[in-house]
Amino acid sequence: LELARGNQRAVVTEVGGGLRSYTVSEQPILDGFAPDEMARGGRGQVLAPWPNRLAGGRYRFGEEEHQVPLDEPGRGNANHGLVRWSAWTTLEHEADRVVVAHRQHARPGYPFVLDLAVEYRLADDGLRVSATATNRGTGPLPFGLGFHPYLTVGTGTVDEAILHLPAATRLETDERAIPTGTRPAVAGTPFDFRRPRLVGDLRLDTVFGDLDEDHDGRHRVVLASPDASSSVTVWMDRSFAYVMVFTGDTLAPARRRRGLAVEPMTCAPDAFNNHLGLGVLAPGATAHSTWGIQPGSLSR
Repeated sequence: LELARGNQRAVVTEVGGGLRSYTVSEQPILDGFAPDEMARGGRGQVLAPWPNRLAGGRYRFGEEEHQVPLDEPGRGNANHGLVRWSAWTTLEHEADRVVVAHRQHARPGYPFVLDLAVEYRLADDGLRVSATATNRGTGPLPFGLGFHPYLTVGTGTVDEAILHLPAATRLETDERAIPTGTRPAVAGTPFDFRRPRLVGDLRLDTVFGDLDEDHDGRHRVVLASPDASSSVTVWMDRSFAYVMVFTGDTLAPARRRRGLAVEPMTCAPDAFNNHLGLGVLAPGATAHSTWGIQPGSLSR
């Protein structure tokens, strides 16, 4: 599904309702994927009804224990929800916007009915993404949402890029990438990007919290080239309490550290168990979230 506005172009996919590419004046803003490729590494995908990892694929909701399939078998986790390989439906499609939707029917491990709709819109200030989630079932359901764009500012690797991430804490994780319950401050550690600095050789697969809020109520993460000639900002509304940053060290060699994943998340990894940011939607209730990507200059 192709979008165009001025010198901006974007492509949204039917598979997973994700974002395959976004360019300005033919310059990539995202490290996306080709039409004949799968969206490996979560590239551009919608992450629902939970983002990131669910330990053992197990959780308890109400009086019931649930088990979903493990799609990260090496670590024994279920990863990034249930909808990213499903076919989504196109509800609306105009030159510069598209709305895609998916109904997650009740299934073993997630016996709930959840409607998802995502609007991608090219605006004067960049790409805006709005998501709604509605409980169509007869009882409450657990819910979390995330998105998985990989940013690029034209550097060969992310090592050469400058990151500005105004977050006061991070979530410590175990060897399975599951939060331990400890939330250390970033001050005085290699994870402190509250002032812009080079990513360098730091390996990041890290969830940050306690995000600074700008005057408009948004959180912002900025990636820039060393000479500041190119930059890209991911902004997110208050519904996103966490952001995951991933340097891609575990990806295939051709993709490794080529783009920086900056992932807005409404809840923490394993939120179905630790309840950090977990949403619970009553029957008929809807959750709304908005985020976007703003290139440093739309005229370049």
